[in-house]
Amino acid sequence: MNFTKMHGLGNDFIVVEAESFDRASEFQNVARAWCDRHFGIGADGILVTGPGQAQDIFMRIFNGDGSEAEMCGNGIRCVALYARQRGLITRDEFSVQTLAGPRWIQIISSSPPKVRVDMGQPILNPADIPVQGATGNNQLAITLEGQCFNVTAVSMGNPHAVILVENIDHVPLDIWGPRLEKAPHFPAGTNVEFVQIRSKTEIKVRVWERGAGITLACGTGACAALVACHLLGKTEREAQVYLPGGDLWIEWNNINNHVYMTGTATEVFRGAISEPK
Repeated sequence: MNFTKMHGLGNDFIVVEAESFDRASEFQNVARAWCDRHFGIGADGILVTGPGQAQDIFMRIFNGDGSEAEMCGNGIRCVALYARQRGLITRDEFSVQTLAGPRWIQIISSSPPKVRVDMGQPILNPADIPVQGATGNNQLAITLEGQCFNVTAVSMGNPHAVILVENIDHVPLDIWGPRLEKAPHFPAGTNVEFVQIRSKTEIKVRVWERGAGITLACGTGACAALVACHLLGKTEREAQVYLPGGDLWIEWNNINNHVYMTGTATEVFRGAISEPK
């Protein structure tokens, strides 16, 4: 089976094609093996795409631990570029079917390849995130092993726990991330973002991704971080988001309430691997 290795700001993926949205589930069983960085291809996850039904193409995301994610911001930029370059799409504006609902794409430059994604409206209703125990502005305090975290809960089609800190470099992400991911307040688990405010239009973010662990970037996490920071009065409705793997420009439109993400996508190499059994 042919595959393409791609990344969005260092958040790396194995991109493959399937005949349909339903047939894409066949790749879930090989996610652990293919994503293993020593014995497989190596990636944070597998992205499966092909012709859509209600939308132009589809995208399904299988994390390195075999779980399925509803949405992936860096992944959808990679899928968009892949589909455009492989001729699955012949236009620079098109739609993508995801488990989180349809998303709209605009490829705005080719050198470097840059993609703008309409990520839809942020989900702030606690039951739909889902999160338990949240109060105004989706705030909740979570205490784990004596450590208290002031969390803002947001969903971008997948759940996020956003936590402001004074110095992001002092965060033991490998310790706090997995504990918060599985905190009982989040019945479906959660992605975790630690955020340092640099200015009203600049924030730094480090991410622990549900099902993947520490990644160099998270597109939905960057969107959730901007939404949370604006809700808390810390930023404007648009900001440059600095992640370990690079930068994203995030806008939360005050007219249609949609969040827009702009960033690069990069092809690394192409190869072939045994088909899933």
